[in-house]
Amino acid sequence: VKELLGLTGYIRGGVSPIGMKKRYTTAIHISASDFENIIVSGGKVGLQMDLPVSALCELTGAKLVDLIEE
Repeated sequence: VKELLGLTGYIRGGVSPIGMKKRYTTAIHISASDFENIIVSGGKVGLQMDLPVSALCELTGAKLVDLIEE
């Protein structure tokens, strides 16, 4: 957490794959594909984006994966 601002340019709780200064590996849980759209932080305090999951993946280079280990 102490390194977050310097590494990403974001404060804790505000790290969004949209608008990052550096492209990081982004994973989105596969269950997001169950929905037509997803609402995510737009990369600026108070800015939200409502967009198709496929568009979010395209914009960020994200991969849909199963992130839960049971």
